[in-house]
Amino acid sequence: MNPTATARSGELRRAIDEGAMTPFQWAAVTVCIMLIMLDGFDVLVMAFTAAPISAEWKLSGAELGVLFSAGLFGMAAGSLFLAPWADRFGRQPIILVCLVVIALGMFASGFAQSSWQLGALRALTGVGIGGMLASVGVITAEYSSNHWRSTAVALQATGYPIGATIGGSIAALLLAKYGWRSVFIFGGIATAAMIPVVLWRLPESFDFLLAKRPRGALQKLNALLGKMNRPTLAQLPPEQADVADSGRNSFSALFAPGMLAQTLMIWGAFFLLMFSFYFALSWTPKLLVQAGLSAQQGITGGVLLNVGGIVGGSVFGLLAARMNLGSLTASSMVLTALAMAAFGYFTSSLAVAFAIAFGIGAFIFGSMAGLYAFAPVVYPAAMRSTGMGWAIGIGRVGAILAPLTAGVLLDKGWSPPHLYYAFALPLLAAMLTVLALRAHTRGAADAGGQRLAAAH
Repeated sequence: MNPTATARSGELRRAIDEGAMTPFQWAAVTVCIMLIMLDGFDVLVMAFTAAPISAEWKLSGAELGVLFSAGLFGMAAGSLFLAPWADRFGRQPIILVCLVVIALGMFASGFAQSSWQLGALRALTGVGIGGMLASVGVITAEYSSNHWRSTAVALQATGYPIGATIGGSIAALLLAKYGWRSVFIFGGIATAAMIPVVLWRLPESFDFLLAKRPRGALQKLNALLGKMNRPTLAQLPPEQADVADSGRNSFSALFAPGMLAQTLMIWGAFFLLMFSFYFALSWTPKLLVQAGLSAQQGITGGVLLNVGGIVGGSVFGLLAARMNLGSLTASSMVLTALAMAAFGYFTSSLAVAFAIAFGIGAFIFGSMAGLYAFAPVVYPAAMRSTGMGWAIGIGRVGAILAPLTAGVLLDKGWSPPHLYYAFALPLLAAMLTVLALRAHTRGAADAGGQRLAAAH
């Protein structure tokens, strides 16, 4: 073993963590933001097309509810069972497979002949999106420096409301001119267009190549180092025993004595936050109408949530580069809970309700950005996609249960204000979980990625 080569390679992670971000690294982050935009568009596409689909096939409320839930079920399955394969075969290959699945599911949805066909295709599309999200978050974190990591992950999370807003506007135009099927076909084409972009500008995970050492790992690492203007390696560094052991069964490693507590805490935080998050996104337009506003005003309230998310996620990203990530995330969750309670109180007052809807979007997307920044630094490289995928998957379970829970409570006579009061409580619980996770990991996430720096 060449001592010089070993010493230089041992400093690779530190050089990325402590060095300046290169254009190549920012390009990788930008592609990740574009991929997250697909998630935002996919969620909103069903909301925009629900009315004409229901009219064409004469669907009942329950049948339409199945179509709404099918995509979320697929996303949960993709996060739980497809995303972990990225720890074995690489982040970029799994992202490419997922893009193919999403493109096929979206495009074929435009030709569905029944609600059951469309539901199955929505689930297939969701599997692709769920499987992709974990790897996208991991690549963003791994190619960011300590100083910019939280900001980059926050900006990536902002891709969701950007995709929802821009994609929703395009969907509305297509819907008016060409019908609901054109919206899905457009989504399939837009997704397929991302495949060459990923091949061109999205690199394989740097830490995956070091931890798993696939065929040609040295050549691939040197190619990446060259693009980041860093010295190349003569040979790979010695393999660390703990990294090798954690990679043999990434899922069981989540529950190892040193990982169990933070695994359960990150799962709890994602579940609680997504429970409130998807309640707000799914039910706000409908509940505003039920509170006395017009249908158009209800849609405006829903749009303001996403516009607030764009602003809030961006501001959170800027603050994350200067503030304690744990405290910032916990504060954002508290502010979301207060905004939810205030929204319930002012639902009948148009101007105030709209202003608070914007605030809910800003704070709740900021909270989500904070959790996405936390998750990658909790786990070592060999199990990072598995850990991230299961955290997102457990969160999607909360996303599935939230709309159903709200519907049951409405049927039992709950008013819109009381629903918002109730769904503010999980946010407070999520805040406590984040603070506990921060304390348990001894500030690893707050330091902007010490886990990433220490993984090699």
